[in-house]
Amino acid sequence: MTHVNAVTLTIVIILFLLVTVIGFAAARWRRAEDLLHLNEWGLGGRRFGSFVTWFLLGGDLYTAYTFIAVPALVFASGAIGFFALSYTVMVFPIVFVFAPRLWSVAKVHNYVTPADFVRGRYGSRGLSLAVAVTGILATMPYIALQLVGIEAVLTVMGLGGSSSNEFVKDLPLLIAFVILAAYTFVSGLRAPALIAFVKDTLIYVMVIVAIAYIPARLGGWSHIFAAAGAHLAKVNPVTGKPFGSLIATPASEWAYATLALGSALALFMYPHAVTGVYAARRRGVIRRNMAVLPAYSLVLGLIALLGYMALASPGVVAGVVAGGKNAQLSVPLLFQQMFPSWFAGIAFSAVVIGALVPAAIMSIAAANLFTRNIWVDFIKPGASQAEQTRVSQTVSLIVKAGALVFVFVLPKTFSINFQLLGGIWILQTFPAIVIGLYTRWFHRWALILGWAAAMAYGTIRAYQVPVAGQPNSHFGGSTAPVFGHTAVYIALSALILNLLVAAVFTLVFRALRAPDGADETAPAHYTADPAPAPAPAVAAVAAAGDPEARG
Repeated sequence: MTHVNAVTLTIVIILFLLVTVIGFAAARWRRAEDLLHLNEWGLGGRRFGSFVTWFLLGGDLYTAYTFIAVPALVFASGAIGFFALSYTVMVFPIVFVFAPRLWSVAKVHNYVTPADFVRGRYGSRGLSLAVAVTGILATMPYIALQLVGIEAVLTVMGLGGSSSNEFVKDLPLLIAFVILAAYTFVSGLRAPALIAFVKDTLIYVMVIVAIAYIPARLGGWSHIFAAAGAHLAKVNPVTGKPFGSLIATPASEWAYATLALGSALALFMYPHAVTGVYAARRRGVIRRNMAVLPAYSLVLGLIALLGYMALASPGVVAGVVAGGKNAQLSVPLLFQQMFPSWFAGIAFSAVVIGALVPAAIMSIAAANLFTRNIWVDFIKPGASQAEQTRVSQTVSLIVKAGALVFVFVLPKTFSINFQLLGGIWILQTFPAIVIGLYTRWFHRWALILGWAAAMAYGTIRAYQVPVAGQPNSHFGGSTAPVFGHTAVYIALSALILNLLVAAVFTLVFRALRAPDGADETAPAHYTADPAPAPAPAVAAVAAAGDPEARG
């Protein structure tokens, strides 16, 4: 993996430069009167219609996790990797129900982050802070996953990944950091929204060609499944067990099911997903996109099959072994060996750009959380919009640097664990956000206690999971046994603990008549489209008993 193909590299550079130019030029796209306003820099002015939102959410949600980590898990373990397909089937009906309500109340009250809603709903800066810190913490490993995807592609291309020099080895991540930092700082959310058009086009072309072309090169689907099944049935010398199976075994059913359900519940808790929702122009835009975004699930299923194709290619298997048994190299190696040089360049570019788009949105969303729910709430309440935007721009750089720490410190062999680790944390905001959209039964202090208990439990359990074959290692996976030997997704068991603690302490605080906090929202705000009036005026008129305001 030290030879650099000039044709492939040239195409990657050209397309990389193209999206970089688009990223900087996006500052002039649908130009705002003042880009130094958080609604403009961080949410694109809240003016994206159905077409742009489709690409923005698609670019936001379908990341290097999709293109690198999922087929890598299929390559390494077989059927368990298809949990990602199951969860994308479940997630959109769930989000179809609550996302329009979240959009409406955010539009009325000018909320920029999910923590803004929590603060307004429960009258609690402490609960808002917990949601904000969780969002930032969970987002950094997700950004790291994008950078790991870029590194895998550049490693296969021979650009430093095999070097013994640590600086040269990590140079691809540093380059990605600089590019992301530059155009995100200048253009805000407009940059990834515009680049998403290029990303999705490349991804669709790559997937269609791969599914039509690669099986013929490998002897057909029957040979692919036979070869993959034979490989997965072999005993892994590290674990003493089979590598995996083509069909989920009874022992893995609970892990598969809980990974799918937990991931589905967690996806739209991530601040970058909420940012994509908030940026929509109308409530109906959200509903339409939740109805049609499942089309991406078909693409995800086809991408997952690339893992089996890689197993059917002896050259890819040998390359993964030579690369330190790093399964995330499987898809880039497959593209390198199966495609002519010019199309390999297009495929590599699709993966790299597919990582840059969500990484930019994630850094923006995490920066907005810090600005609105830490800086403004606790450090400088009177900060102007221009100052808030400058703080977000700066913090977006820091968040990317934090993501690099995850990449350098934690094991990278199964990059999917980066995202799943974040999922353990971010799912613990579900009670405050989603349940809060429908009821305030949970007491604000009880929600904080439930969150704290679940965060501690989830982090400790994830820390205790060793990397396969390394008994004293940590953070090697995101499932752990409960009730004996049944392995389940740690995020889901932590969520159950979260809800139980919150429910018990809600009863305690209700009995003690603890102050419950003021709710600045009203029922009409959850169905407003786009906004009935400035929120303070609505609240004042409704309080005065005006029938029109109540209607």
